[in-house]
Amino acid sequence: MTASAFWQIAIVLLVAGGLSVPVGHYLARVFMNERTFLDPVLDPLDRLAYRIIGRETVSVPMTWKGYAVNMLLTNVLMGLLIYLILVWQGALPLNPLHFPDLNPFLAFNTAASFITNTNWQNYGGESTLSLLSQMAAITFPMFTSAATGFVVAIGFFRALASRNGGQDLGNFYRDFVRVLTRVFLLPCLLITPILVWQGSPETLGAMAVAHLVQGGTQHIPMGPVADLEVIKHLGTNGGGFFNANSAHPFENPTPLTNFIETLLMMVTPMALVIAFGRIVGNKKLARVMYSVMALMLVAALVVAVSAEQGGTPLLAHAGLMQHAGHGQAGGNMVGKEVRFGVTQSAIFNTVSTAFTTGTVNSTPDSYTPIGGMVLLVQMMLNCVFGGKGVGALNFLMYGILAVFIAGLMVGRTPEFLGKKIEKREIVLASLALLIHPLIILVPTAWSLIAPYGVSSLGNSGSHGLSEILYAFTSAAANNGSAFAGLNGNTPWYNVSLGLVILFGRYVSIIFMLALGGSLAAKPAVQETVGTLRTDTALFGGFWLATIIVVGALTFFPGLVLGPIAEFFALHAHHMPWGPR
Repeated sequence: MTASAFWQIAIVLLVAGGLSVPVGHYLARVFMNERTFLDPVLDPLDRLAYRIIGRETVSVPMTWKGYAVNMLLTNVLMGLLIYLILVWQGALPLNPLHFPDLNPFLAFNTAASFITNTNWQNYGGESTLSLLSQMAAITFPMFTSAATGFVVAIGFFRALASRNGGQDLGNFYRDFVRVLTRVFLLPCLLITPILVWQGSPETLGAMAVAHLVQGGTQHIPMGPVADLEVIKHLGTNGGGFFNANSAHPFENPTPLTNFIETLLMMVTPMALVIAFGRIVGNKKLARVMYSVMALMLVAALVVAVSAEQGGTPLLAHAGLMQHAGHGQAGGNMVGKEVRFGVTQSAIFNTVSTAFTTGTVNSTPDSYTPIGGMVLLVQMMLNCVFGGKGVGALNFLMYGILAVFIAGLMVGRTPEFLGKKIEKREIVLASLALLIHPLIILVPTAWSLIAPYGVSSLGNSGSHGLSEILYAFTSAAANNGSAFAGLNGNTPWYNVSLGLVILFGRYVSIIFMLALGGSLAAKPAVQETVGTLRTDTALFGGFWLATIIVVGALTFFPGLVLGPIAEFFALHAHHMPWGPR
Protein backbone atom coordinates (compact mmCIF):
# COMPACT_ATOMS: atom_id res chain seq x y z
CA MET A 1 0.00 0.00 0.00
CA THR A 2 1.34 3.43 -0.93
CA ALA A 3 1.94 6.25 1.53
CA SER A 4 -0.78 8.29 -0.18
CA ALA A 5 -3.31 5.51 0.38
CA PHE A 6 -2.28 5.21 4.02
CA TRP A 7 -2.92 8.88 4.65
CA GLN A 8 -6.23 8.84 2.79
CA ILE A 9 -7.43 5.95 4.99
CA ALA A 10 -6.08 7.65 8.12
CA ILE A 11 -7.80 10.96 7.37
CA VAL A 12 -11.17 9.32 6.75
CA LEU A 13 -10.94 7.30 9.98
CA LEU A 14 -9.72 10.20 12.11
CA VAL A 15 -12.38 12.63 10.90
CA ALA A 16 -15.20 10.11 11.20
CA GLY A 17 -13.98 8.95 14.62
CA GLY A 18 -13.61 12.51 15.84
CA LEU A 19 -17.13 13.44 14.73
CA SER A 20 -18.64 10.28 16.21
CA VAL A 21 -17.78 11.29 19.80
CA PRO A 22 -19.89 14.48 20.09
CA VAL A 23 -22.61 12.95 17.91
CA GLY A 24 -22.70 9.90 20.18
CA HIS A 25 -23.15 12.03 23.29
CA TYR A 26 -25.86 13.99 21.50
CA LEU A 27 -27.72 10.79 20.55
CA ALA A 28 -27.54 9.59 24.15
CA ARG A 29 -29.06 12.85 25.38
CA VAL A 30 -31.85 12.58 22.80
CA PHE A 31 -32.86 9.05 23.81
CA MET A 32 -32.33 9.51 27.52
CA ASN A 33 -34.79 12.43 27.30
CA GLU A 34 -32.18 14.98 28.34
CA ARG A 35 -32.19 18.56 27.12
CA THR A 36 -30.37 19.31 23.83
CA PHE A 37 -29.54 22.59 22.12
CA LEU A 38 -31.95 21.78 19.26
CA ASP A 39 -35.03 21.29 21.45
CA PRO A 40 -36.37 24.86 21.12
CA VAL A 41 -36.39 24.50 17.33
CA LEU A 42 -37.50 20.88 16.99
CA ASP A 43 -40.00 20.49 19.86
CA PRO A 44 -42.78 22.20 17.85
CA LEU A 45 -42.23 19.73 14.99
CA ASP A 46 -42.40 16.83 17.41
CA ARG A 47 -45.61 18.09 18.97
CA LEU A 48 -47.19 18.44 15.52
CA ALA A 49 -46.25 14.84 14.69
CA TYR A 50 -47.54 13.61 18.07
CA ARG A 51 -50.86 15.37 17.44
CA ILE A 52 -51.20 13.64 14.07
CA ILE A 53 -50.32 10.21 15.49
CA GLY A 54 -52.32 10.74 18.68
CA ARG A 55 -50.96 12.03 21.95
CA GLU A 56 -52.16 8.98 23.85
CA THR A 57 -50.46 6.65 21.37
CA VAL A 58 -47.03 8.26 21.77
CA SER A 59 -47.23 8.37 25.57
CA VAL A 60 -47.90 4.66 26.20
CA PRO A 61 -44.83 2.76 27.52
CA MET A 62 -44.14 -0.41 25.55
CA THR A 63 -42.69 -3.83 26.32
CA TRP A 64 -40.55 -5.58 23.72
CA LYS A 65 -43.68 -7.17 22.25
CA GLY A 66 -45.44 -3.83 21.94
CA TYR A 67 -42.34 -2.32 20.38
CA ALA A 68 -42.06 -5.17 17.86
CA VAL A 69 -45.77 -5.24 16.93
CA ASN A 70 -45.99 -1.49 16.35
CA MET A 71 -42.76 -1.53 14.35
CA LEU A 72 -44.08 -4.33 12.13
CA LEU A 73 -47.50 -2.72 11.59
CA THR A 74 -45.94 0.60 10.66
CA ASN A 75 -43.55 -1.03 8.20
CA VAL A 76 -46.28 -3.17 6.61
CA LEU A 77 -48.45 -0.12 5.95
CA MET A 78 -45.56 1.89 4.51
CA GLY A 79 -44.44 -1.06 2.37
CA LEU A 80 -47.95 -1.46 0.96
CA LEU A 81 -48.06 2.27 0.14
CA ILE A 82 -44.74 2.03 -1.71
CA TYR A 83 -45.92 -1.02 -3.66
CA LEU A 84 -49.13 0.72 -4.75
CA ILE A 85 -47.23 3.82 -5.90
CA LEU A 86 -44.96 1.68 -8.05
CA VAL A 87 -47.65 -0.50 -9.66
CA TRP A 88 -49.84 2.57 -10.37
CA GLN A 89 -46.97 4.82 -11.40
CA GLY A 90 -48.25 5.32 -14.94
CA ALA A 91 -51.52 6.84 -13.73
CA LEU A 92 -50.03 9.09 -11.06
CA PRO A 93 -48.75 12.68 -11.47
CA LEU A 94 -45.13 13.90 -11.72
CA ASN A 95 -44.36 11.46 -14.51
CA PRO A 96 -43.13 13.80 -17.28
CA LEU A 97 -41.38 11.01 -19.20
CA HIS A 98 -44.53 8.82 -19.08
CA PHE A 99 -42.90 5.76 -17.55
CA PRO A 100 -45.27 2.77 -17.32
CA ASP A 101 -46.25 0.89 -14.16
CA LEU A 102 -43.68 -1.49 -12.68
CA ASN A 103 -44.48 -5.17 -13.08
CA PRO A 104 -45.71 -6.79 -9.82
CA PHE A 105 -42.55 -8.86 -9.25
CA LEU A 106 -40.24 -5.88 -9.60
CA ALA A 107 -42.57 -3.70 -7.52
CA PHE A 108 -42.57 -6.31 -4.73
CA ASN A 109 -38.78 -6.52 -4.75
CA THR A 110 -38.42 -2.73 -4.71
CA ALA A 111 -40.99 -2.18 -1.96
CA ALA A 112 -39.42 -4.90 0.21
CA SER A 113 -35.98 -3.49 -0.46
CA PHE A 114 -36.66 0.14 0.37
CA ILE A 115 -38.86 -0.42 3.42
CA THR A 116 -36.10 -2.51 5.01
CA ASN A 117 -33.16 -0.11 4.51
CA THR A 118 -31.73 -2.48 1.87
CA ASN A 119 -32.25 -0.43 -1.30
CA TRP A 120 -31.38 -3.25 -3.69
CA GLN A 121 -32.32 -2.14 -7.21
CA ASN A 122 -33.22 -4.46 -10.07
CA TYR A 123 -33.93 -1.47 -12.31
CA GLY A 124 -32.27 1.67 -13.65
CA GLY A 125 -33.78 4.59 -11.75
CA GLU A 126 -33.49 7.20 -14.49
CA SER A 127 -35.14 4.91 -17.06
CA THR A 128 -37.81 3.30 -14.88
CA LEU A 129 -39.18 5.58 -12.15
CA SER A 130 -41.21 8.76 -12.33
CA LEU A 131 -40.29 11.75 -10.18
CA LEU A 132 -43.16 10.91 -7.82
CA SER A 133 -41.89 7.35 -7.44
CA GLN A 134 -38.34 8.61 -6.83
CA MET A 135 -39.56 10.92 -4.06
CA ALA A 136 -42.43 8.97 -2.47
CA ALA A 137 -41.34 5.36 -2.99
CA ILE A 138 -37.55 5.80 -2.79
CA THR A 139 -36.52 8.92 -0.84
CA PHE A 140 -39.38 8.73 1.71
CA PRO A 141 -38.58 5.18 2.93
CA MET A 142 -34.91 6.13 3.11
CA PHE A 143 -35.92 8.23 6.11
CA THR A 144 -38.38 5.81 7.67
CA SER A 145 -36.44 2.55 7.19
CA ALA A 146 -33.30 4.06 8.69
CA ALA A 147 -35.35 5.42 11.59
CA THR A 148 -36.84 1.95 12.17
CA GLY A 149 -33.44 0.29 12.57
CA PHE A 150 -32.29 3.12 14.78
CA VAL A 151 -35.17 2.96 17.25
CA VAL A 152 -35.05 -0.86 17.45
CA ALA A 153 -31.44 -0.54 18.60
CA ILE A 154 -32.44 2.11 21.14
CA GLY A 155 -35.20 -0.15 22.46
CA PHE A 156 -32.70 -2.99 22.86
CA PHE A 157 -30.23 -0.72 24.66
CA ARG A 158 -32.97 0.31 27.08
CA ALA A 159 -33.81 -3.35 27.66
CA LEU A 160 -30.21 -4.05 28.68
CA ALA A 161 -30.29 -1.09 31.05
CA SER A 162 -33.81 -1.80 32.34
CA ARG A 163 -34.43 -2.20 36.04
CA ASN A 164 -38.24 -2.21 35.77
CA GLY A 165 -38.69 -5.72 34.41
CA GLY A 166 -38.83 -4.55 30.81
CA GLN A 167 -42.24 -2.91 31.15
CA ASP A 168 -41.03 0.38 29.69
CA LEU A 169 -38.62 0.23 26.76
CA GLY A 170 -39.88 3.57 25.53
CA ASN A 171 -42.49 4.27 22.88
CA PHE A 172 -41.82 3.23 19.28
CA TYR A 173 -43.70 6.17 17.74
CA ARG A 174 -42.10 8.78 19.95
CA ASP A 175 -38.62 7.41 19.27
CA PHE A 176 -39.42 7.16 15.57
CA VAL A 177 -40.39 10.82 15.35
CA ARG A 178 -37.38 11.97 17.36
CA VAL A 179 -34.98 10.12 15.06
CA LEU A 180 -36.52 11.76 12.01
CA THR A 181 -36.45 15.27 13.44
CA ARG A 182 -33.33 15.20 15.62
CA VAL A 183 -31.00 12.89 13.67
CA PHE A 184 -31.88 13.09 9.98
CA LEU A 185 -33.66 16.38 9.29
CA LEU A 186 -30.98 18.97 10.09
CA PRO A 187 -28.04 17.28 8.27
CA CYS A 188 -30.23 16.88 5.19
CA LEU A 189 -31.12 20.57 5.22
CA LEU A 190 -27.50 21.65 5.72
CA ILE A 191 -25.65 19.26 3.39
CA THR A 192 -28.03 19.20 0.41
CA PRO A 193 -27.00 22.75 -0.69
CA ILE A 194 -23.34 21.68 -0.57
CA LEU A 195 -24.02 18.85 -3.01
CA VAL A 196 -25.98 21.25 -5.24
CA TRP A 197 -23.02 23.62 -5.15
CA GLN A 198 -20.72 20.78 -6.21
CA GLY A 199 -22.96 19.78 -9.12
CA SER A 200 -25.79 17.50 -7.95
CA PRO A 201 -29.13 18.57 -9.47
CA GLU A 202 -32.16 19.33 -7.31
CA THR A 203 -35.06 19.98 -9.63
CA LEU A 204 -38.46 18.72 -10.73
CA GLY A 205 -37.38 19.11 -14.33
CA ALA A 206 -37.20 15.77 -16.10
CA MET A 207 -34.51 16.42 -18.69
CA ALA A 208 -31.67 18.77 -19.53
CA VAL A 209 -30.78 19.22 -23.18
CA ALA A 210 -27.04 19.43 -23.92
CA HIS A 211 -25.79 20.84 -27.21
CA LEU A 212 -22.73 18.82 -28.14
CA VAL A 213 -19.53 20.33 -29.51
CA GLN A 214 -19.53 17.96 -32.47
CA GLY A 215 -23.14 18.84 -33.20
CA GLY A 216 -26.48 17.42 -32.21
CA THR A 217 -28.04 17.25 -28.78
CA GLN A 218 -28.17 14.86 -25.84
CA HIS A 219 -31.02 14.52 -23.36
CA ILE A 220 -29.77 14.05 -19.80
CA PRO A 221 -32.17 12.76 -17.09
CA MET A 222 -32.40 14.91 -13.98
CA GLY A 223 -34.54 15.23 -10.87
CA PRO A 224 -34.41 15.81 -7.10
CA VAL A 225 -31.04 14.09 -6.70
CA ALA A 226 -29.12 16.06 -4.05
CA ASP A 227 -31.58 15.56 -1.19
CA LEU A 228 -31.77 11.83 -1.97
CA GLU A 229 -27.98 11.60 -1.80
CA VAL A 230 -27.78 12.98 1.72
CA ILE A 231 -30.37 10.70 3.33
CA LYS A 232 -29.12 7.80 1.17
CA HIS A 233 -25.74 7.98 2.94
CA LEU A 234 -26.77 9.41 6.30
CA GLY A 235 -29.40 6.69 6.69
CA THR A 236 -26.98 3.99 5.40
CA ASN A 237 -29.55 3.26 2.70
CA GLY A 238 -27.74 3.00 -0.61
CA GLY A 239 -29.86 2.94 -3.72
CA GLY A 240 -29.27 5.45 -6.46
CA PHE A 241 -31.34 7.92 -8.41
CA PHE A 242 -29.31 6.71 -11.39
CA ASN A 243 -28.35 3.17 -12.31
CA ALA A 244 -24.65 3.98 -11.87
CA ASN A 245 -25.31 4.95 -8.25
CA SER A 246 -22.57 7.08 -6.65
CA ALA A 247 -20.30 6.58 -9.66
CA HIS A 248 -22.67 8.88 -11.57
CA PRO A 249 -21.39 12.49 -11.74
CA PHE A 250 -24.80 13.86 -10.69
CA GLU A 251 -24.88 11.72 -7.55
CA ASN A 252 -21.23 12.12 -6.59
CA PRO A 253 -19.70 14.91 -8.67
CA THR A 254 -16.32 15.59 -7.05
CA PRO A 255 -13.73 14.22 -4.60
CA LEU A 256 -15.22 16.58 -1.99
CA THR A 257 -18.70 15.05 -2.32
CA ASN A 258 -17.09 11.60 -2.23
CA PHE A 259 -15.45 12.48 1.11
CA ILE A 260 -18.69 13.94 2.50
CA GLU A 261 -20.73 10.92 1.47
CA THR A 262 -18.15 8.58 3.01
CA LEU A 263 -18.35 10.44 6.33
CA LEU A 264 -22.15 10.46 6.23
CA MET A 265 -22.13 6.66 6.05
CA MET A 266 -19.77 6.32 8.98
CA VAL A 267 -20.55 8.86 11.66
CA THR A 268 -23.93 7.88 13.10
CA PRO A 269 -23.35 4.09 13.29
CA MET A 270 -20.05 4.81 15.06
CA ALA A 271 -21.77 7.35 17.31
CA LEU A 272 -24.46 4.83 18.21
CA VAL A 273 -21.85 2.66 19.95
CA ILE A 274 -20.83 5.64 22.09
CA ALA A 275 -24.48 6.38 22.85
CA PHE A 276 -24.87 2.73 23.90
CA GLY A 277 -22.23 3.19 26.59
CA ARG A 278 -24.08 6.13 28.10
CA ILE A 279 -27.53 4.54 27.90
CA VAL A 280 -26.47 1.31 29.64
CA GLY A 281 -24.14 3.11 32.06
CA ASN A 282 -20.95 1.33 30.98
CA LYS A 283 -18.73 3.55 28.84
CA LYS A 284 -15.81 1.16 29.21
CA LEU A 285 -17.78 -1.63 27.52
CA ALA A 286 -18.67 0.75 24.69
CA ARG A 287 -14.99 1.56 24.22
CA VAL A 288 -14.20 -2.16 23.92
CA MET A 289 -16.95 -2.56 21.31
CA TYR A 290 -15.82 0.52 19.40
CA SER A 291 -12.19 -0.66 19.40
CA VAL A 292 -13.01 -4.15 18.08
CA MET A 293 -15.27 -2.76 15.35
CA ALA A 294 -12.63 -0.18 14.39
CA LEU A 295 -9.96 -2.88 14.23
CA MET A 296 -12.08 -4.92 11.81
CA LEU A 297 -12.77 -1.83 9.70
CA VAL A 298 -9.09 -0.85 9.51
CA ALA A 299 -8.13 -4.39 8.50
CA ALA A 300 -10.79 -4.41 5.78
CA LEU A 301 -9.67 -1.03 4.41
CA VAL A 302 -5.99 -2.00 4.32
CA VAL A 303 -6.64 -5.34 2.60
CA ALA A 304 -9.11 -3.93 0.05
CA VAL A 305 -7.01 -0.91 -0.89
CA SER A 306 -3.82 -2.99 -1.10
CA ALA A 307 -5.54 -5.58 -3.30
CA GLU A 308 -6.90 -2.96 -5.71
CA GLN A 309 -3.57 -1.15 -5.87
CA GLY A 310 -1.85 -4.43 -6.60
CA GLY A 311 -3.99 -4.93 -9.67
CA THR A 312 -4.76 -8.05 -11.67
CA PRO A 313 -1.95 -10.63 -11.95
CA LEU A 314 -3.00 -11.69 -15.46
CA LEU A 315 -2.51 -8.17 -16.81
CA ALA A 316 0.78 -7.72 -14.99
CA HIS A 317 1.98 -11.08 -16.35
CA ALA A 318 1.11 -9.97 -19.87
CA GLY A 319 3.04 -6.71 -19.40
CA LEU A 320 -0.11 -4.62 -19.82
CA MET A 321 0.06 -2.91 -16.44
CA GLN A 322 2.68 -1.35 -14.23
CA HIS A 323 2.51 -2.13 -10.55
CA ALA A 324 1.08 0.65 -8.38
CA GLY A 325 3.33 -0.37 -5.49
CA HIS A 326 6.33 0.96 -7.45
CA GLY A 327 4.84 4.45 -7.45
CA GLN A 328 3.90 4.19 -11.12
CA ALA A 329 0.59 4.29 -12.93
CA GLY A 330 -1.30 1.06 -12.38
CA GLY A 331 -3.53 -0.78 -10.02
CA ASN A 332 -6.93 -2.10 -10.88
CA MET A 333 -8.74 0.84 -12.49
CA VAL A 334 -11.30 -1.38 -14.24
CA GLY A 335 -14.81 -0.30 -13.26
CA LYS A 336 -13.58 2.76 -11.36
CA GLU A 337 -14.06 6.46 -11.98
CA VAL A 338 -10.96 8.45 -12.94
CA ARG A 339 -12.04 11.33 -10.69
CA PHE A 340 -11.76 9.05 -7.62
CA GLY A 341 -9.00 6.63 -8.55
CA VAL A 342 -8.18 3.27 -7.00
CA THR A 343 -7.81 4.36 -3.36
CA GLN A 344 -10.93 6.46 -2.99
CA SER A 345 -12.98 3.86 -4.86
CA ALA A 346 -11.80 1.04 -2.59
CA ILE A 347 -12.29 3.13 0.57
CA PHE A 348 -15.80 4.14 -0.46
CA ASN A 349 -16.99 0.63 -1.31
CA THR A 350 -15.35 -0.89 1.77
CA VAL A 351 -17.05 1.65 4.00
CA SER A 352 -20.31 1.05 2.16
CA THR A 353 -20.29 -2.67 2.93
CA ALA A 354 -18.93 -2.23 6.48
CA PHE A 355 -21.76 0.17 7.32
CA THR A 356 -24.24 -1.80 5.16
CA THR A 357 -25.08 1.23 3.05
CA GLY A 358 -24.92 -0.40 -0.35
CA THR A 359 -24.01 2.69 -2.29
CA VAL A 360 -21.02 2.22 -4.61
CA ASN A 361 -18.81 4.59 -6.60
CA SER A 362 -17.24 1.76 -8.60
CA THR A 363 -18.30 -1.71 -9.74
CA PRO A 364 -17.58 -4.51 -7.23
CA ASP A 365 -17.78 -7.04 -10.09
CA SER A 366 -14.54 -5.59 -11.48
CA TYR A 367 -12.63 -5.77 -8.18
CA THR A 368 -9.77 -8.17 -7.64
CA PRO A 369 -10.80 -11.42 -5.91
CA ILE A 370 -9.42 -10.30 -2.53
CA GLY A 371 -10.91 -6.81 -2.86
CA GLY A 372 -14.30 -8.29 -3.70
CA MET A 373 -14.00 -10.82 -0.87
CA VAL A 374 -13.50 -8.01 1.66
CA LEU A 375 -16.85 -6.54 0.62
CA LEU A 376 -18.48 -9.97 0.90
CA VAL A 377 -17.03 -10.83 4.31
CA GLN A 378 -18.13 -7.55 5.87
CA MET A 379 -21.73 -8.17 4.82
CA MET A 380 -21.52 -11.77 6.00
CA LEU A 381 -20.41 -10.63 9.45
CA ASN A 382 -22.86 -7.70 9.38
CA CYS A 383 -21.34 -6.17 12.51
CA VAL A 384 -18.37 -4.07 11.35
CA PHE A 385 -20.26 -1.09 12.81
CA GLY A 386 -23.03 -2.01 10.37
CA GLY A 387 -26.02 0.09 9.40
CA LYS A 388 -28.42 2.07 11.51
CA GLY A 389 -28.76 0.06 14.71
CA VAL A 390 -28.65 -3.44 13.25
CA GLY A 391 -24.85 -3.62 13.14
CA ALA A 392 -24.56 -2.77 16.83
CA LEU A 393 -27.26 -5.32 17.66
CA ASN A 394 -25.49 -8.08 15.73
CA PHE A 395 -22.25 -7.22 17.49
CA LEU A 396 -24.00 -7.50 20.85
CA MET A 397 -25.43 -10.89 19.82
CA TYR A 398 -21.88 -12.12 19.23
CA GLY A 399 -20.91 -10.60 22.58
CA ILE A 400 -23.61 -12.49 24.46
CA LEU A 401 -22.55 -15.70 22.73
CA ALA A 402 -18.92 -14.96 23.63
CA VAL A 403 -19.88 -14.40 27.29
CA PHE A 404 -21.57 -17.79 27.44
CA ILE A 405 -18.71 -19.63 25.70
CA ALA A 406 -16.03 -17.94 27.82
CA GLY A 407 -17.98 -18.62 31.00
CA LEU A 408 -18.11 -22.32 30.20
CA MET A 409 -14.40 -22.37 29.35
CA VAL A 410 -13.06 -20.65 32.47
CA GLY A 411 -15.79 -21.49 34.97
CA ARG A 412 -17.05 -17.94 35.45
CA THR A 413 -20.66 -16.82 35.78
CA PRO A 414 -21.92 -15.81 32.30
CA GLU A 415 -23.35 -12.33 32.90
CA PHE A 416 -23.77 -9.33 30.62
CA LEU A 417 -24.43 -5.89 32.10
CA GLY A 418 -25.52 -7.40 35.39
CA LYS A 419 -27.94 -9.94 33.87
CA LYS A 420 -27.34 -13.70 33.84
CA ILE A 421 -27.03 -15.31 30.42
CA GLU A 422 -28.95 -18.58 30.46
CA LYS A 423 -30.48 -21.08 28.05
CA ARG A 424 -33.28 -18.82 26.77
CA GLU A 425 -30.90 -15.97 25.96
CA ILE A 426 -28.45 -18.24 24.15
CA VAL A 427 -31.23 -19.81 22.08
CA LEU A 428 -32.54 -16.39 21.03
CA ALA A 429 -29.05 -15.03 20.28
CA SER A 430 -28.22 -18.15 18.26
CA LEU A 431 -31.44 -17.89 16.26
CA ALA A 432 -30.78 -14.20 15.56
CA LEU A 433 -27.31 -15.05 14.26
CA LEU A 434 -28.10 -18.29 12.40
CA ILE A 435 -30.94 -16.86 10.32
CA HIS A 436 -28.33 -14.79 8.46
CA PRO A 437 -26.24 -17.64 6.93
CA LEU A 438 -29.37 -19.75 6.42
CA ILE A 439 -31.08 -17.23 4.15
CA ILE A 440 -27.83 -16.59 2.26
CA LEU A 441 -26.48 -20.08 1.62
CA VAL A 442 -29.72 -21.97 0.89
CA PRO A 443 -31.03 -19.71 -1.93
CA THR A 444 -27.48 -19.31 -3.28
CA ALA A 445 -27.14 -23.08 -3.58
CA TRP A 446 -30.56 -23.38 -5.17
CA SER A 447 -29.81 -20.62 -7.67
CA LEU A 448 -26.61 -22.39 -8.71
CA ILE A 449 -28.43 -25.59 -9.70
CA ALA A 450 -31.71 -24.19 -11.02
CA PRO A 451 -31.81 -23.26 -14.73
CA TYR A 452 -33.71 -20.05 -13.97
CA GLY A 453 -31.01 -19.15 -11.41
CA VAL A 454 -28.05 -19.31 -13.78
CA SER A 455 -29.83 -18.20 -16.95
CA SER A 456 -29.34 -14.51 -16.13
CA LEU A 457 -25.76 -14.95 -14.93
CA GLY A 458 -23.16 -13.03 -16.90
CA ASN A 459 -20.11 -15.12 -15.99
CA SER A 460 -19.31 -18.76 -15.40
CA GLY A 461 -16.87 -20.35 -12.97
CA SER A 462 -15.89 -19.06 -9.56
CA HIS A 463 -16.62 -15.47 -10.52
CA GLY A 464 -20.18 -16.39 -11.46
CA LEU A 465 -20.61 -18.12 -8.08
CA SER A 466 -19.39 -14.94 -6.38
CA GLU A 467 -21.98 -12.90 -8.26
CA ILE A 468 -24.87 -15.01 -6.95
CA LEU A 469 -23.39 -15.32 -3.44
CA TYR A 470 -22.89 -11.56 -3.31
CA ALA A 471 -26.50 -10.90 -4.33
CA PHE A 472 -28.03 -12.97 -1.53
CA THR A 473 -25.44 -11.78 1.01
CA SER A 474 -26.23 -8.17 0.14
CA ALA A 475 -29.95 -8.84 0.45
CA ALA A 476 -29.70 -10.67 3.78
CA ALA A 477 -27.43 -8.00 5.26
CA ASN A 478 -29.85 -5.29 4.08
CA ASN A 479 -26.92 -3.77 2.21
CA GLY A 480 -28.28 -3.51 -1.32
CA SER A 481 -25.07 -3.19 -3.32
CA ALA A 482 -24.84 -5.42 -6.38
CA PHE A 483 -21.77 -7.25 -7.65
CA ALA A 484 -23.09 -6.70 -11.20
CA GLY A 485 -22.82 -9.36 -13.85
CA LEU A 486 -26.11 -10.83 -12.61
CA ASN A 487 -29.41 -9.69 -14.07
CA GLY A 488 -31.65 -9.65 -11.00
CA ASN A 489 -34.75 -8.40 -12.82
CA THR A 490 -36.27 -11.85 -13.33
CA PRO A 491 -39.25 -13.38 -11.50
CA TRP A 492 -36.96 -15.75 -9.57
CA TYR A 493 -34.51 -13.13 -8.32
CA ASN A 494 -37.16 -10.47 -7.72
CA VAL A 495 -39.14 -12.82 -5.48
CA SER A 496 -36.28 -14.74 -3.83
CA LEU A 497 -34.19 -11.65 -3.10
CA GLY A 498 -37.29 -9.83 -1.86
CA LEU A 499 -38.08 -12.65 0.58
CA VAL A 500 -34.46 -12.84 1.76
CA ILE A 501 -34.53 -9.09 2.35
CA LEU A 502 -37.69 -9.35 4.47
CA PHE A 503 -36.46 -12.33 6.49
CA GLY A 504 -33.05 -10.75 6.96
CA ARG A 505 -34.61 -7.62 8.37
CA TYR A 506 -37.58 -8.61 10.47
CA VAL A 507 -36.94 -12.15 11.72
CA SER A 508 -33.60 -11.22 13.24
CA ILE A 509 -35.03 -8.00 14.73
CA ILE A 510 -37.84 -9.94 16.45
CA PHE A 511 -35.36 -12.41 17.97
CA MET A 512 -33.17 -9.52 19.12
CA LEU A 513 -36.05 -7.67 20.76
CA ALA A 514 -37.20 -10.91 22.39
CA LEU A 515 -33.69 -11.37 23.78
CA GLY A 516 -33.76 -7.80 25.08
CA GLY A 517 -37.12 -8.42 26.72
CA SER A 518 -35.82 -11.61 28.33
CA LEU A 519 -32.81 -9.81 29.81
CA ALA A 520 -34.90 -6.84 30.91
CA ALA A 521 -37.23 -9.14 32.86
CA LYS A 522 -34.34 -10.54 34.89
CA PRO A 523 -33.26 -9.01 38.19
CA ALA A 524 -29.85 -7.39 38.24
CA VAL A 525 -27.17 -9.34 40.06
CA GLN A 526 -24.23 -7.94 41.95
CA GLU A 527 -20.82 -8.32 40.38
CA THR A 528 -18.57 -10.74 42.29
CA VAL A 529 -15.07 -12.17 41.88
CA GLY A 530 -16.69 -15.00 39.92
CA THR A 531 -18.25 -12.66 37.36
CA LEU A 532 -16.74 -12.66 33.88
CA ARG A 533 -15.76 -9.08 33.04
CA THR A 534 -16.81 -8.02 29.54
CA ASP A 535 -15.37 -4.50 29.51
CA THR A 536 -11.70 -5.50 29.25
CA ALA A 537 -9.27 -5.67 26.35
CA LEU A 538 -8.87 -9.40 27.00
CA PHE A 539 -12.57 -10.05 26.53
CA GLY A 540 -12.54 -7.74 23.50
CA GLY A 541 -10.01 -10.09 21.90
CA PHE A 542 -12.22 -13.08 22.72
CA TRP A 543 -15.22 -11.19 21.32
CA LEU A 544 -13.33 -10.71 18.04
CA ALA A 545 -12.31 -14.37 17.99
CA THR A 546 -15.94 -15.41 18.45
CA ILE A 547 -16.99 -13.24 15.50
CA ILE A 548 -14.28 -14.78 13.31
CA VAL A 549 -14.88 -18.39 14.34
CA VAL A 550 -18.69 -18.34 14.49
CA GLY A 551 -19.37 -15.76 11.81
CA ALA A 552 -16.65 -15.94 9.18
CA LEU A 553 -16.07 -19.70 9.19
CA THR A 554 -19.77 -20.32 8.52
CA PHE A 555 -19.26 -18.87 5.06
CA PHE A 556 -15.76 -20.22 4.45
CA PRO A 557 -16.78 -22.98 1.97
CA GLY A 558 -18.60 -20.43 -0.19
CA LEU A 559 -15.62 -18.09 -0.10
CA VAL A 560 -13.27 -20.95 -1.05
CA LEU A 561 -15.35 -21.82 -4.10
CA GLY A 562 -15.77 -18.17 -5.10
CA PRO A 563 -13.19 -15.40 -4.55
CA ILE A 564 -10.44 -17.57 -3.03
CA ALA A 565 -10.51 -20.01 -5.96
CA GLU A 566 -10.51 -17.05 -8.34
CA PHE A 567 -7.49 -15.56 -6.55
CA PHE A 568 -5.39 -18.71 -6.95
CA ALA A 569 -6.51 -19.15 -10.54
CA LEU A 570 -5.41 -15.63 -11.42
CA HIS A 571 -2.04 -16.13 -9.79
CA ALA A 572 -1.67 -19.34 -11.77
CA HIS A 573 -2.36 -17.18 -14.85
CA HIS A 574 -5.71 -18.80 -15.60
CA MET A 575 -8.91 -16.89 -16.31
CA PRO A 576 -11.50 -18.13 -13.75
CA TRP A 577 -14.47 -16.59 -15.51
CA GLY A 578 -15.89 -16.09 -18.93
CA PRO A 579 -19.15 -15.58 -20.76
CA ARG A 580 -21.67 -18.32 -20.26
